[in-house]
Amino acid sequence: MKILQKLFQRLGAPAASAAASGRTEDYVDARDCGLVDAVQSGWFQNATDELFSGFAISAEDVVLDIGCGAGGATLFCANRGAHVVFTDVIAEKIDALKQKLKETPARGVEGIVSDSVPLPLADEYASRVIALEVLEHVEDPARVLRELVRVARPGALFLLAVPDPVGEHIQKDCAAPHYFSHPNHIHIFEREQFAALVEEAGLIIERRASYGFFWTMWMLMYWTQQKHSGEPNSGETHDVVHPPYSALVEDWSSLWKRLIDMPEFSPVKQNLDSLMPKSQVIVARKPSQSRADNRNKNAQ
Repeated sequence: MKILQKLFQRLGAPAASAAASGRTEDYVDARDCGLVDAVQSGWFQNATDELFSGFAISAEDVVLDIGCGAGGATLFCANRGAHVVFTDVIAEKIDALKQKLKETPARGVEGIVSDSVPLPLADEYASRVIALEVLEHVEDPARVLRELVRVARPGALFLLAVPDPVGEHIQKDCAAPHYFSHPNHIHIFEREQFAALVEEAGLIIERRASYGFFWTMWMLMYWTQQKHSGEPNSGETHDVVHPPYSALVEDWSSLWKRLIDMPEFSPVKQNLDSLMPKSQVIVARKPSQSRADNRNKNAQ
């Protein structure tokens, strides 16, 4: 499941109403809990204009967000005044995001219906490139990365995330079969494999991180409950996994929210996020000069 998309849908949305849902006042919506958890892990840093720690956005940037989905990352960048370019294979998602962006200070808006191979963009177009939980869905991740590098300016920053292999391998024992078939996860990237893929595309890794123990446990509970109930579940996972959720995962969300509300729990959360994260994240940079330019310079 595209956990980041669930979080991004929560950006700008009101917190779940206990009265409207028929829940008690101490009810905690998983998406609200996940958003708080993500902020504590370095996402959506409003004070520093960082979409993720080490990935700052300014009004001067041209940001490309592929597989934008609900568009939370694009909206974050648009609210910093950036020129935003966003792609998805579903036209309705592009149209819906265009409407949302009308209310932002973005200095430019381009929505493209595309699978991103190739992108209808000129070489060296974007200064920031975002691909969040996209590469595990595509047939040829290396080809997609090469295309992203092509349209990135020299020195451009990349924010890349894919599911972590620890949680993925555990989910194989309990997830519905469709979770590991098209159009869902058709690749599991081991950590060093993911780093090698990024470097082989010509990028320089500046930071590696992981987060999302909360979501790994949530998904394991979700799949177990789903299997126990015998209810059918098929299709694109981030579309079929939606409220109302079972009491089991609601109890987990409530417990985790109480834990992360305590500052003393922070080191425990950090260790759990490293031990069994939902996602692995890489911040990388395109070299300011091409390898060929560097070889020519060194030969002179």
